[in-house]
Amino acid sequence: MRTPLPARNGPITPFVLITAATLLLTACGTGPDVTADAGAAGASDAVPTTDVVSAIHKDKAAAALLPEGVKSLTVAISVGGTPPGTTYLSDGKTLTGQDVDFADAVAKVLGIRLRTEQAGFEAILPALDSGKYDFGAGNFGVTDERRRTIDFVTYINDGQGFATRKDSKLSKVTDLKQLCGLNVATGAGTTFEATLEENKKTCTAAGKKPYEVQTYGEQGALWSSLQQGRSDVVMSTINGLRYAVAHQQGLKFLNEYHRLDVGFAFKKGSRLAPAFQAAVNELMGDGTYQKILKKWGTTGSAIKKSQISPPELGD
Repeated sequence: MRTPLPARNGPITPFVLITAATLLLTACGTGPDVTADAGAAGASDAVPTTDVVSAIHKDKAAAALLPEGVKSLTVAISVGGTPPGTTYLSDGKTLTGQDVDFADAVAKVLGIRLRTEQAGFEAILPALDSGKYDFGAGNFGVTDERRRTIDFVTYINDGQGFATRKDSKLSKVTDLKQLCGLNVATGAGTTFEATLEENKKTCTAAGKKPYEVQTYGEQGALWSSLQQGRSDVVMSTINGLRYAVAHQQGLKFLNEYHRLDVGFAFKKGSRLAPAFQAAVNELMGDGTYQKILKKWGTTGSAIKKSQISPPELGD
C-alpha cells in the first residue's frame, strides 16, 4: 500500500510533462497477470470507466450482519493521483479507482449509502478511533503493528516494491543495504516509510552511509523527483509501480519486496467488520470481484477469501 515537497529545481523533462498530463487526464499482482490485464483495461493513459458496480444487488444475509439501524456510512479515501489507486475522472471531481469500486460494491451488497470524504493517507487511520469516519479505503496494508489499533477486512493482496529510472544500475532490491547512500522516495504515513526508517540502521551497522528517505504527499511529485534526479529509487505499492512503469516513459520496475494483504480499515472492535467481510466474499461469489480486478489490471492481487485482521504475511 505520502510528505513535505522539496523545492523543484532543474528543467522539466518530457517524462514530467507526460506525468502531469496523465494526472490531469486521468485525474497496494504478479507480473504476468498485471501486464496482461493492463492492456485489457486500456494501455493508454485514460482511466478505465467500465461500470462494474451498478448491477450489484443487496444480499440480505450480509446486510443482516450490520449493526441495527445502519443505513449510511462515511468512508475516508485518500487520492493518490494515478490508477489503480484513487484518482479523478476527466471532470476533475468524480473519484475513481480500485478502492472506490470496492467500497461502492460493498455498499451495494449491504444496501447502504456511502458518504465519501477525501483525506490524506496518513490522517485516515488515526481518525477512525474518534468516529470521524466509519471506515477507510486507501490500499491499507495489513501489518501486525497496525493490527494493534485497527481492524481490517481484506479484499486484495498487494505489497511493497521498488522502481527506478531505466538508466539506473539497480536491477533488483533484495536487501535494503543495496540502497545505502541513495535517496529513496516514498509516501508519508505508509508502510514503505515505516519499513525504510526502521531499517536505516542496517547501513550504519555495515559501515555504509545511510539512505535518505524522502516522503511525498502525492504521486506526481514523487515521480518528478525520481526523473529529475532528486531521488534515486521509489518504494511504493506493487500495483502502483507496475502501472507507472507501463504508462510512463523512462521507468523500470525492480521487484516485489514484501507482499501484504490490503483491507478496509476500521477502529478496533468495529461491529461493521463481519458485514464487510461477508460482502466481499459475496462479490467473489457473484463474479463482481473478478470484474473489478480485471478493470484495474490487478488480477494478480486476487485473494481466495476475505479475512478480518489476518496476521501479517510472512509471519
